[in-house]
Amino acid sequence: MKLAQRVKDLVKNKTWLDMQLKKFSSSAATSSYQDNGIGLLFDIDGVILRGKKLIPAAKTAMENLTDSNGKFTVPTVFVTNAGNSLCQTKADQLSKSLDMDINADQIMLSHSPLRMFQEYHNKCVLLSGQGPLEEIASRIGFTNTITINDIRAAYPFLDMVDHTPTSAQESRYTATTLPKIDAIVLMGEPTRWETNLQLIIDILMTNGSLQHDDTSGYGEQNVPVLACNMDLQWMSDFSMPRFGHGMFLHCLESVYLKLVGRPLLYSALVGKPSTSTYQYAERLIIREAEKIGLKNPIHTLYAIGDNPMADIYGANLYNRVLQRSKQNDSVADEESRQVVTEACLDESIASSEAVS
Repeated sequence: MKLAQRVKDLVKNKTWLDMQLKKFSSSAATSSYQDNGIGLLFDIDGVILRGKKLIPAAKTAMENLTDSNGKFTVPTVFVTNAGNSLCQTKADQLSKSLDMDINADQIMLSHSPLRMFQEYHNKCVLLSGQGPLEEIASRIGFTNTITINDIRAAYPFLDMVDHTPTSAQESRYTATTLPKIDAIVLMGEPTRWETNLQLIIDILMTNGSLQHDDTSGYGEQNVPVLACNMDLQWMSDFSMPRFGHGMFLHCLESVYLKLVGRPLLYSALVGKPSTSTYQYAERLIIREAEKIGLKNPIHTLYAIGDNPMADIYGANLYNRVLQRSKQNDSVADEESRQVVTEACLDESIASSEAVS
């Protein structure tokens, strides 16, 4: 069945979804439901919100997962591929929309798993994206960051696509003081795609040393690239999907391939559907279970999302990793875990998205 047909089939699953909601609702009052070893991973865009508008059924669902004081009785984490904001900012937005308390520890953005890549935290990294990039990177653990605007200011003649005369920008660096860039971190879609494409390619071609005019990067890629959020498109207020960061990555990959004749290599790809994202989300779920005071270990994760190529594919991919790990694990007393994808799809559609 083609993907387009599968998406159309979502409409037919309303009855099934209602049954699942009633099942959770009817079980919510029982202690076995509150401590039965499950965790919930909710997407935000297209599941909780459509643009800035709350999807009405989402509030009902959240109310079924909380007690009379508005506290979650089930470990719940919101996993989104958005990445141009702080976790606290996203938590505040979600709290306002749902009219309930969502804390920052329950928010996982596309860049959150970069906390696990500590080998890059003390390197000089170039940040691409928008929003408070340096503050985001600092909270993740990066200690030495440079932005695209820093390079534009230090080397104003590099960004030549925009022919509009501009005044010189203040910069903490000059062409002689700009340090060598050890890695590139693509946090999210930028606002000036042509500028970011040009300067990122410049860094790759010079192996991070613009001031030395070294173009050895054409022969070999020595600058690691870490990218967050591979979504080609995402749903906003408009009826048709909008370009996501994955579309920018596709442009970058195409330009790089055209110039050097080989594919761009990534040292890390995080955000759904990467397995590192679900691995990190599982850690957050376990932490939330401890906060709630649950005693039983988490053995099942429910991933609720609307994007077959991110939410469904990613959850099934992680499920396969867990099952393979279980088969190869000699420790027989560790409980098996399972990711169940209920992301607005019936069982037959979800299972068919698994990796072959």
